[in-house]
Amino acid sequence: MPAGVWLTYTLYPPQPAALNVDVLAFMLLMFFVSSMPIIINNVPVFMLQWVAFAVFLSFGIFIELLLVQASVIFLLLKLRLPKSQSYRFPLNSFMFFVVSFISGVFYYSLGGKQGADLMEHGPSLWLSILYPIVYYVVNQLVLSLILFFLHKQKTDFFGKDFIWESLTSIMTLPVGFMLYILYREVGLLSILFVGVPFASLSIILGLYNSSEKVNDYLHKAAEIGHQLAERLNRNEVMELFIEKLIGMLPVDYAYILDVVDESELKLLYQVEDGKRTTPSALPLRRNEGISGLVWATGKAALFSTKKEWKTAAKGYMPEEVESVLCVPIARSSKVVGVLLLASRKKRAYEKYQLMIVDILCSHFAVAIENARNYERTKENSERCALTKLYNYRYFDGLLAEEFIGMDSGKRSVLSLIILDIDHFKRVNDTFGHQSGNEILIELAERLSLLTEPYGTIARYGGEEFVVLLPDTEKQDALELAEVIRLAIATQPFTISQHMDGDGSRLPVSITASIGVASAPVDADDPLALIRHADRALYVGAKRAGRNRVAEYVK
Repeated sequence: MPAGVWLTYTLYPPQPAALNVDVLAFMLLMFFVSSMPIIINNVPVFMLQWVAFAVFLSFGIFIELLLVQASVIFLLLKLRLPKSQSYRFPLNSFMFFVVSFISGVFYYSLGGKQGADLMEHGPSLWLSILYPIVYYVVNQLVLSLILFFLHKQKTDFFGKDFIWESLTSIMTLPVGFMLYILYREVGLLSILFVGVPFASLSIILGLYNSSEKVNDYLHKAAEIGHQLAERLNRNEVMELFIEKLIGMLPVDYAYILDVVDESELKLLYQVEDGKRTTPSALPLRRNEGISGLVWATGKAALFSTKKEWKTAAKGYMPEEVESVLCVPIARSSKVVGVLLLASRKKRAYEKYQLMIVDILCSHFAVAIENARNYERTKENSERCALTKLYNYRYFDGLLAEEFIGMDSGKRSVLSLIILDIDHFKRVNDTFGHQSGNEILIELAERLSLLTEPYGTIARYGGEEFVVLLPDTEKQDALELAEVIRLAIATQPFTISQHMDGDGSRLPVSITASIGVASAPVDADDPLALIRHADRALYVGAKRAGRNRVAEYVK
């Protein structure tokens, strides 16, 4: 850049009269204007063109270039960019140098004059109208090239940032003309006459832009709330919640902590650099660490730098974290969890974003509770309350789905095992129904251990159990059935003696009869498969003496 400044000075040296206190006043005005940028899509849009335009017409290209460079550096310093973005200083300096130089060369090469009376010098009037247009076009082209080659981003020429910059350029261009004309007539008083109204305009536009951002976030929050309400699985709710937060905010780390028994915070869900990882942090108690403090107080916390939260932190926190946003997850005025978002960037979060996340946490708490209630209701409708196995209703639907899979070619074979405890009524009559229930519970546990890797087990009714084995040949099903039979017959069950009232533990031996059938060899539809396996059970096993495995034979 020094070479570019020297080249500009050599080609278009400033007039000695231009180097006065007025330049300093214009520089202060430009600093003021650049201190109020409008941030759109993480790009600062500041309305500096009108002042730069007046400076160019009044003092020439060299002074305009210097003041713009100083204003850009002032703006970047005010934004307090992290070290990782320090490249933006030379990059922005180069971009504005190119824009100022090309626009100025265009003006001078076509006969434009510095300090001209626009009403008397026609060419300067028309060129002064074309100058800001060229300035704007060159600025957009250079910015687009930088975004494309350095950031691999395609410019949306009709996006929100383009519209805002176009509107501000159109609105402020007449102000630049006014400032130049007034400066020629009244000198430095022109800065007061034009600067104060423009400061008001800048504040109004800034407030409007801020309100637009908040409204946009609120709209997104409402959409996310509806999407969360549609999810009926807790894992899906948490996954969608974190996914949307990462899409809205600069989030490198996201953690959901659950309040367990009102005694500790347990890490439930963890995402780092966009990938879900296994939670490994130790539980926290009230007032321990940032999350524990938020849990205890019920108030959100926002930290912009590591220095602010380092003394409060306890437990797991990635070393690279700078900004932290921590919000309680409350339901019915009770904190049931904590959300912690973190970023490697300093000052990554603003207060209005904390408010948005707080609203989203309310939606999240309701969605999680709805999903939990749905899962509980679904489980109660599909599970046997005693054994916790699937019940007849669930099994019936699953069997129908598996036959559809066979018809579509997804399954080649389907085997079914039906098991019935021998003389179970005698057990109930001898030891009581409560002891009989204990046997059913223990049998369910044994069957689960033996069969879960291969298929689905369900309590079919009373003392009858079924095992559905997808892609399992009949011979393999018979071998598994024999393993089940031996596990029941050779290992006594332990019950409590409820009939005597002393509750002492007693071993009880039982046996089971088992029937096996397969599709499509033995049956073409679900009902036929059940009927044939049941026939093998009662005809081939029960009538043959019980405590045996029988297969269906046509």
